[in-house]
Amino acid sequence: MEERLKKSQLARLGRIEGQVRGVARMVEEDRYCIEIINQVRAVRAALDKVEQEILHDHLQHCVAHAFHGGSARDRQVKIDELMEVLDSRRR
Repeated sequence: MEERLKKSQLARLGRIEGQVRGVARMVEEDRYCIEIINQVRAVRAALDKVEQEILHDHLQHCVAHAFHGGSARDRQVKIDELMEVLDSRRR
């Protein structure tokens, strides 16, 4: 992963960590359920964004490298990994 992306993702994950702690406080304080659900959805959306950016980087670098310079086995491994990730998102 390129250094710029790594730094931005670590910062984003730090903010998400703070959001999750905030959700825990909301639960401890018996806040209104819909407010908690809205915050959980915001955390999920933020994690989805992290996932999308890392997947994009993976496609641009790791997968592209396997297809341009790797062996047939390397290409198949990358395809299998992506299929597994995409299949797990549907569950």
